Amino acid sequence: MDGVRPADDVVLGMVAGRLSAAMGRPWEVRDGLAKGPGRVAVRLGGGDGHTAEPGHLDLDFVLDVEHPERATIADCVAGYGATTEEAVERAVQVWLGTTGSALLELLVQDGSHAGHFASGDPDGFPGRHAIHGGITGWGTGDDHDAVQRWAVQHVLLPHLAPELKGAFERDELVGVKAFFGGGEGAETAEIRVNGEHHEAGSRALAELDWPRPTNGVSYARTFVLLVHED
Repeated sequence: MDGVRPADDVVLGMVAGRLSAAMGRPWEVRDGLAKGPGRVAVRLGGGDGHTAEPGHLDLDFVLDVEHPERATIADCVAGYGATTEEAVERAVQVWLGTTGSALLELLVQDGSHAGHFASGDPDGFPGRHAIHGGITGWGTGDDHDAVQRWAVQHVLLPHLAPELKGAFERDELVGVKAFFGGGEGAETAEIRVNGEHHEAGSRALAELDWPRPTNGVSYARTFVLLVHED
């Protein structure tokens, strides 16, 4: 894979194309943004200094382009492929299947893109309505999908909630990304809250009994949007 990422407008075009297909409504690239219906948009973020990898993207979902400071959900995602374009395309696909699905569900609120957990649901997050995006995975070897299968069968929020409850203000719209897995002697477990690494949440994720393949590797990624109850 070469080291040159496609131009920003090309990357945003990939994002717009995926979102158009998912929503059944047009998104287009204008003014350095992938703009959707109403005031929503996606922009390429600056990240936290780890964006040197050409297949890595920082994507900010802006709910109101006229007031981006009110509600913008930041996330980062990496893809892989034989070429940089393939890696970027894969990164956009992974983002849409996890983070994007939760954010689109926030817009339509009909269960067509992601699942819902009420604040009192034992599988949810106490005091918050949770919109749970999709769970994607990848890996190598016979157990390449082991962590993804585990993540589908085991809810994460009750295990993470005690560590995350003090990580944000009560009236914030909060995005929580979980990325974990590994194999062959190495593993990773990462929680990011609104794009920022959360140490305690990451430790809680690492302590769970998800599979550790002895041959090959297996990873899973998901995203949850925590909505103020009011």
